[in-house]
Amino acid sequence: MRSTPVLDDHETAQFGASAAPAGASPGFARRAGAFLLLEFREMLPPTIFFLVGFNLIVLTTNLILADYLVAFGSFMLATGAALVVGKSVLVANAMAFLRRYDRAPLIQPILFKTVVYWAVVFVARLLEHFIRFWLIEYNPIGEFLPHMMSTFSWHRFAAIQIWIMVLFLIYVTASELNHLFGEGELGRFSLRIGRPNCSSTGGSASASSST
Repeated sequence: MRSTPVLDDHETAQFGASAAPAGASPGFARRAGAFLLLEFREMLPPTIFFLVGFNLIVLTTNLILADYLVAFGSFMLATGAALVVGKSVLVANAMAFLRRYDRAPLIQPILFKTVVYWAVVFVARLLEHFIRFWLIEYNPIGEFLPHMMSTFSWHRFAAIQIWIMVLFLIYVTASELNHLFGEGELGRFSLRIGRPNCSSTGGSASASSST
């Protein structure tokens, strides 16, 4: 009767070591996919909001100026700006001090988060111009500040930043109200047909108080 060959300790360790990465790889891919999906979901609402907002600004500006030749290029720039804003919101949300006024009256977190988001987008837009100046146009780093002071369109940059502030104020207000009422409750409340019967509620309350 032949005996079944048994692996020694060294071969068993090698077999376990080779099997471990095979089991760990799907787990890592699953965690990475879940992380990317979470980041995408968090980035999607501000990106869509600012995509619509920026393109409306571009559309109305083109209608006022009757400048339709650069419309497509302007829409693409607005789309790129919306992506920059969406990524900036992700970066700002990772900062712990952003929730400093979460338990304060509602006006405080709205104004505070609006200013923080606006500042992060301001820095991100400056970095975008710096990267284009340095890495794409191959200009020396030392000439960036003179270039910004002499040839940069500060009027256009300031106008865009003002609109970003206004849009952020609207976005943060809606976001804080949605968080206050519960996730998704603000949308369901806004789309609800009819209004709650306040008169019957008030009548029952007054009747109960009188008794």
